[in-house]
Order: sequence, then structure tokens, then C-alpha cells
Amino acid sequence: MSTAPGATRSPVPLVTGAIVAAFSLVPLMYVVDATVAMGTGDLWDLLVRPRVGELLGNTAALLVGTVAVTLVIGVATALAVVRTDLPWKPLWHALLAAPLAVPAFVNSYGWVSMTHDVQSYAGAVLVISLSYYPLVYLPVVGSLAGLDAGPEEVAWSLGRSRRRTLFTVVLPRLMPAVLGGALLVALHVLAEFGALQMLAFQTFTTAIYGQYRSAFASDGGTVLAGVLVACCLLLLVVEMLLRGRRRLWRLGRGAGRPPEPVRLGRARLPLVAALIAFAGLSLGVPFAALVRWTAVGSSTEFPLGELGRALGSTLGLATAGAALTTVLALAPAWLAVRTRGPVGMFLERCTYVANAMPGIVVALALTYFSIRLLPGWYQTVPVLIAAYAILFLPRAVVSVRGSLEHAPPVLEEVSRSLGQSGFATLRRVTVPLVSPGLGAAIALCFLAASTELTATLILAPTGTRTLATEFWSHSSAVQYGAAAPYAMLLILVSLPATVLLARQVRPRSSA
Repeated sequence: MSTAPGATRSPVPLVTGAIVAAFSLVPLMYVVDATVAMGTGDLWDLLVRPRVGELLGNTAALLVGTVAVTLVIGVATALAVVRTDLPWKPLWHALLAAPLAVPAFVNSYGWVSMTHDVQSYAGAVLVISLSYYPLVYLPVVGSLAGLDAGPEEVAWSLGRSRRRTLFTVVLPRLMPAVLGGALLVALHVLAEFGALQMLAFQTFTTAIYGQYRSAFASDGGTVLAGVLVACCLLLLVVEMLLRGRRRLWRLGRGAGRPPEPVRLGRARLPLVAALIAFAGLSLGVPFAALVRWTAVGSSTEFPLGELGRALGSTLGLATAGAALTTVLALAPAWLAVRTRGPVGMFLERCTYVANAMPGIVVALALTYFSIRLLPGWYQTVPVLIAAYAILFLPRAVVSVRGSLEHAPPVLEEVSRSLGQSGFATLRRVTVPLVSPGLGAAIALCFLAASTELTATLILAPTGTRTLATEFWSHSSAVQYGAAAPYAMLLILVSLPATVLLARQVRPRSSA
């Protein structure tokens, strides 16, 4: 196995990474076991149905459209905030990161309750893109703010224009952040359920939910889940090939001076107007819907006891899930960056597989194994937290890996040469180096766990209700007024993590 400079030969990271990878593959084992049990004939009949082709086309179209739109929005807004003389940069940065505090199914609730015209392919691309573009925007802002100005200044001194330098020097150095964000968006699209159910756009995820809702052990749902996993694996291979083997870490602070911002001149006012309009689409619509239904909804009520219990459950479960997921992400991210060998890359890629599965499949897998192996653990908090860790591990791995890409491994090597143990080096050197990535991982996983829906519905202990499950219960019954208070609390719960995430990757000029 090839190793990067500074990589250690200790087996601990490899063993830990293998355990984490095996843990994350539990849902895949369930799908494979159920698929094999069907028999070749039944499997083939279920695969060649016209319905599978229709769902594949819908899912692929939504994936391509959403990734393209989020990439354009994420990169363009990041460049505007970091590399221009745009006024009020801290305000725009906060507004552009804020949609992470609004769950996709709440965003869809806002749009659908205002107009049913969004229940189409174009509407699904619009709403899902407005929900997930921050997954591209934030890592690109973080990378832009930390780029050394030296290579760009050299390009300018050689006569290259700013536009040519952008495409030949800046964007190639942003590729890890861009590809990582695009991968997260793609995986979210593959696994999205609540928003697409409201938007009445059928994909593999909504079809799987329908199959399992009609029959707890559904062969058709298992086959669809298998196809979804195949799509995920294809995405991982493509992203890995595009990422290549670049090494982006450096020592010191480079030139020590950020590039001169682009002077907007007459374009400043149109850009500010465009950003205001964009904020209205991404934030104004869902907030307007919540205020409207709270004020005029016939089902509106504020049961303080139920709201308080749902809030407490959400905070506790999301915090535990975020902590466990971030700890588990350390080993696979370190192996992928520091060893750069096939084994390390394989173990890191394994952590992404379950993210392409709907929460209901992960929940059924853990139900299956907990009943057979640990019957006393079924419908307990540890199993639910394990589901969160499996589902959201890619978010943490991408965040930690992004920080490790820019952390010089020679510092870890120096620490070990001075007699520090591997654990001491991890605690004193590696963790401080990747602290921005750890903060981003905790924030992202907290946001995801606090809004998780289907796995929570199945695995939560009897009587445990979260803000997300209560919101879904009321909104599914078209009780928009009763759902609004839970959505508002859900947004308030998500705001601190969103602020933390935005501060971790804020533009240098706004520091």
C-alpha cells in the first residue's frame, strides 16, 4: 500500500477504519441477504419491470439537474462573497448558509402550501437545489478563504487575465471542495424522501417507502434499494476518478496576502439585487408559509407540553448522533488522505454506501439484525443513534477529509520523531489541524440528525417523538397550521449549528 509522506505504519488506523467500514455496510448486508434469498428468476422479473426504468430515469434526471444547479449556485455565490468587493459580506455569508437550518421537507412544505405548480420535475429541482446548495457553497468558501495567493499572482505576472486565472489556477485548486460538495448533494438527492413525497415527484426513495409501507418485508422494495446502492457506487467511482491524487497541503501561509478583490463597479447593484431575490426564494418562501399558516391555519395550536418533549428528544438524539458520527469519521478520512492507497480509499468509500439508502432501509436493516442478534436492543436509543451514524457518516468524512487535505503531514511526522505516541500525536497535532473540519462535521451531522424522519419513525423507542416526526404527522394530514410550530422550533434548533458551520468556513475578509 502506497503511503503519503508522514503516514504511519501503525495498524490502529487501518483496524479502526475497517471496523467503521463494516459498521457502515450493515444495511448493504441486509439488502444483499434479502436479494440473494429471492432467487435469480424472481430477482430478474422485478428488475426488468417498466417501473424500474421509469424510476431510474426520474432519479437520474433529478440528480443531474440538482447537482448542476447547486454547483453553479454554490461556486458563483462563494466567488462573489470571497473574491469581490461585495458590501456587507458577513450578512450575505450568513444568508447563503442559512438554508441549512431549513430542512428540505419544511422547504417543500412552504412551496407546496403556497402553490402546487412546484409538484413537477422543474419544481423538484428548484426546491431541492435551494435546500442543498450550501453543501457546495460552504466548502468552496472555506477553500477560497485559505488559498495561497502566490500561484494567482504568478499567473497575473505572466499576462493571464483574471478570468483565465480563475479557470486555470483557482478552480482546479478548489476541486476537492467542489467534488466533495457535489458528492454530498448527489447522495442527498438519492436518499431524499420527505421533500420529494410532498413535491409528488417519484424516485427510488419514494417508491421504496411505498413498497415497505404496503409490506414490511417487500421484495420489490429490496430490489429498488439494491439499484439505488448501485447508483451510489457509480457516483463514488466517478468522484474518485475526478478527484485524482492531488496533494494540496502546504507549510506556512504562503504569500501572506489574499488576492485583491474584483472591483464590481456598475455590477455591484445588480449583484446585490440578485442576491436579495435569491434569499427571497431560499428563505422567504418557507418563512412566509410558516407565518401564514400559524396566523390563519384552522388547525393551528401550541401544545407547550408536546412541543417541549419533542424539542428535548430532538436535542438529545441529534447531539449524541453528531458526536458518535464525527468520532467514527476520523479513521476513514485519515486513511484516505494520509495513505492514499487502495485499501484506505476502499474503506473510506464504504462509508458512503448507506447514505444512498433511504432511512427506512437502514432502519429495517438495524431492526433485522438487532432482533436476531441483540433482541433486547430493538427500539432503543443506541440503535437509533447507530442509524444516525450510518446515515450521516459521509457528511463527517467529507468535512474531516477536506481539512486533512490541507494539513501538512510533516508536522505529525515531527511529533512522532520526538517520541510522541500515535494517540498523543492525534490529540496534540492532528485534531488541532483539522478542528475546522471537526466543527463542520459536528454541525452538519447535528443538522441531519435533528431533521431525520423515516429511521426515527421506525427505530425510536415507543413514545419518543421528535420535532421532525411530529411535523410530518401533522403535515401529512394536511394540518398545516398544527405543523407550523414544530417546523419553527426545528429551524430554531438548527440555527446554532448553522451559525457554527458558517463561522468555521467564513470568508477571510469577514473574519
